[in-house]
Amino acid sequence: MLTGNQTAVVEFILQGFSEDPQVRALLSVLFVLLYLTAIVGNGLIITLITLSPGLHTPMYFFLVNLALLDIMCTTTVLPKLLESLLVQVDTISYQGCLAQIFFLIWSLGAELLLLTAMAFDRYVAICQPLRYGTIMSWPLCVLLAVAVWTITVLNTSVHTGLITQLTFCGPNHIQHFMCEAPSLLLLSCSPTIINNVMIIVADVYFGVVNFFLTMASYGYIVASILRIRSTSGKRRAFSTCSSHLLVVTLYYSTVIYTYLLPGSGASTANGKVVTVLYTAVSPALNPLIYTLRNKDVKAALQKVAPVSW
Repeated sequence: MLTGNQTAVVEFILQGFSEDPQVRALLSVLFVLLYLTAIVGNGLIITLITLSPGLHTPMYFFLVNLALLDIMCTTTVLPKLLESLLVQVDTISYQGCLAQIFFLIWSLGAELLLLTAMAFDRYVAICQPLRYGTIMSWPLCVLLAVAVWTITVLNTSVHTGLITQLTFCGPNHIQHFMCEAPSLLLLSCSPTIINNVMIIVADVYFGVVNFFLTMASYGYIVASILRIRSTSGKRRAFSTCSSHLLVVTLYYSTVIYTYLLPGSGASTANGKVVTVLYTAVSPALNPLIYTLRNKDVKAALQKVAPVSW
């Protein structure tokens, strides 16, 4: 018992996907493949960019940060989910639940801020190409990255700190396959008004504000591309931001559905599927999205470890 927090509940029961052994086996294989793809893919991105001087540019610097966040996000969720599916251990300790919430909020918030920084980088590259080297200097890039990690760790520290002040005296059944703040607050025996207010503030800042900043960047980008007369010029300009735009669309659509749309959590099954999209599918797809059509990455990969593309 955690007497310092007056917490009677020392562990929580997570709700799995299915009790059918065959379904659990299929899901286990799927999540193992997704996890391995995410770890190997993002690890390869980090290694390749680190070892390739030609990729030491602001865009790939931010991509390394994105890969680190994807590894953090998927590692926070999938190992525990696989344990539930393979060993049928559906419980998580109070401390483990807090740790999962901490790293999940940290990675999700940081990714939203980072996508905004990456959108700004693409805006400068396309709309201010002659001033790109001056504006996107290394001091600014490092400052943006440090701000992303620092702001989000402070945000998640506030959320988890507030949760530690709550009392949990039962029930202890979380209606999800992982610990997340909204689901956990429903089980609290203490008033959660401050927690809910802080969640709303965070959702507005990290979700709404950054979404509009990202969309504003792409509004200027689209307008600038449309002013290019040659078709080949438009194609080249669009190719520099198409991968990032695809990642933004995938990530924001799932996060908005989960956290911002009223009533989106009404269906537990739908909520689980959407959560899998941004905690497992997105981290696995991001390395593929950024490398399949990227000639610079392919060329760097051939130099580091020659393969036939």
